[in-house]
Amino acid sequence: MSSRKIVLFIAQSLDGYIATKDDSLDWLFKVEGEGDNGISEFYETVDTILLGKRTYDWIMKFENEQFPYKDKDCYVFTRSSIAPTDNVKFVNGNIVEFTRNLKKEKGENIWIVGGGDILYTFFKEKLVDEIITTISPTILGDGIPLFKTGDYHYELELKGTRTFNQFVELHYTVKN
Repeated sequence: MSSRKIVLFIAQSLDGYIATKDDSLDWLFKVEGEGDNGISEFYETVDTILLGKRTYDWIMKFENEQFPYKDKDCYVFTRSSIAPTDNVKFVNGNIVEFTRNLKKEKGENIWIVGGGDILYTFFKEKLVDEIITTISPTILGDGIPLFKTGDYHYELELKGTRTFNQFVELHYTVKN
């Protein structure tokens, strides 16, 4: 078995939301961070990126149709059949089977970007090996939760903490 890990690297509000109900991240960009809040450093540790179709669509809109992860293998999980682009392969098969096979391939770590439905599947199926979450000093009260209610349980071990001005990063490994 390869030592390739699936890592969730994500920002959340203090009360556990990754976006507002209408998919807005405006609250996140209002917070004063430091540099790029560790994103570049993390980005160098992965060679593959997984994301859901809604997250992909949001990124494309936010980035004015300029896909930001061109130098990585990117897979977008979708319920539709969509032809690949120069930067992305769309996967509409079994997410769990696809991901388990991907983990067995040679390579660096795999970044699971989101969103909520994909993350729920990954947590439920015990596919996440590390969680790096950056906490914003913002309370949203409602929105898209990082951890949906469900039938899963994780024991975590704190690997480290860092601060980026107003943000706090928590880095956990999943205990087996």
